[in-house]
Amino acid sequence: MKQIAILALAALLMAPAAADTLIHAGRLIDGKSPRALGEHTVRIRDDRIVSVEAGHLEPGQGDSLIDLSDHTVMPGLMDMHVHLTGEYSPSSRLDGLTLDVADVAYRSVNYARATLEAGFTTVRNLGDRDDITISLRKAIDSGVVAGPRIFSAGKTIGTTGGHADPSNGVKQALRGDPGPREGVINGPADAAKAVRQRYKDGADLIKITATGGVLSVARNGQNPQFTDEELEAIVAVAADYGFHVAAHAHGADGMKRAIRAGVRSIEHGTFMDKEAMALMKKNSTYYVPTIMAGKWVAAKAEEENFFPELVRPKAQAVGPQIQSTFAVAYREGVTIAFGTDSGVSPHGQNADEFVYMVEAGMPPMRAIQSATLVAARLLGVEDKLGTLTAGKIADVVAVRGDPLADIAALREMSFVMKEGRIYLSP
Repeated sequence: MKQIAILALAALLMAPAAADTLIHAGRLIDGKSPRALGEHTVRIRDDRIVSVEAGHLEPGQGDSLIDLSDHTVMPGLMDMHVHLTGEYSPSSRLDGLTLDVADVAYRSVNYARATLEAGFTTVRNLGDRDDITISLRKAIDSGVVAGPRIFSAGKTIGTTGGHADPSNGVKQALRGDPGPREGVINGPADAAKAVRQRYKDGADLIKITATGGVLSVARNGQNPQFTDEELEAIVAVAADYGFHVAAHAHGADGMKRAIRAGVRSIEHGTFMDKEAMALMKKNSTYYVPTIMAGKWVAAKAEEENFFPELVRPKAQAVGPQIQSTFAVAYREGVTIAFGTDSGVSPHGQNADEFVYMVEAGMPPMRAIQSATLVAARLLGVEDKLGTLTAGKIADVVAVRGDPLADIAALREMSFVMKEGRIYLSP
């Protein structure tokens, strides 16, 4: 037995070292440093970062080299507000009646791929139908299809007639009376049941519509749509199941109710006032602005027959305001995480949001960190993602040029690696 053990140890010592992949970065934005770094080597083994070292190191025997010496290398980007099951069009409302679940699911595969190739290796999907993005998440995780890492809220939770009520705008004979299973609640008991249903469905977090919205066929886009008791029940039960709560909110009153109740993030925040901003800082609430969605709906509102007539005035009011609110929130010190609401606008154009954030006064490095380190903190995964650091998951992206000099460079992604696997290369 002793001889066998000695032979086994000798074989282990003589075995070749595991092959690594080395990335030579011409410029490195690691997600945590306040400035870009010069030439570095990112060493990757399997799906993990082994080391990040200054200079361009020589690969060892069996190692592979990816030469990005004329690129800026960064952590995989993270979008905290997408809808991978569609892209808004004049036929969107009719699609809900004519497309089967499988039709929507097949389209979502293309939207996921476009998002990944745009450099976004992680997303929060904040609302879908038929739990399609939960199934899509499973398909991506098992390698059946290519796409970003998905944290899915499943079906959004709203109130009767509220922004997430799926029967809004439907003729009376087809409306029915949707309840907690369909994401429609009235009262704390319904709220608890709806959260538990999302847990049963396999969701990763909870999304609620704390105020009216733009694209629902309902008059008011700003009014509060949950009572304090309903919000408190949602947040308390969500905590029991390890969920955080993302709250869609345009109007300030509903926003403040949601913040006081303990939601993790405010989405859109269009008419956020200084009191809401102070509450967000006090409660460590994240703000996910989605400026590009506002600009997109405002532009489309000028096209005849693109939106239903109830929607057009809301789009015209909300759209132009989001960027201005973002600028004030940034100056006030609200914690901002990157999000686009892609699915309202086309998927794959997510990097437009960076341009609008910088236009409104956020420095380029802070904008990039909002989609890396800050987004990872929002999700509670900063131990795995968000920076190029030894031990973290090997999500790595790169663009030519310097996005700190021209943030629009992020619109042209050259290289995408997720979990050590390359999906896009120069």
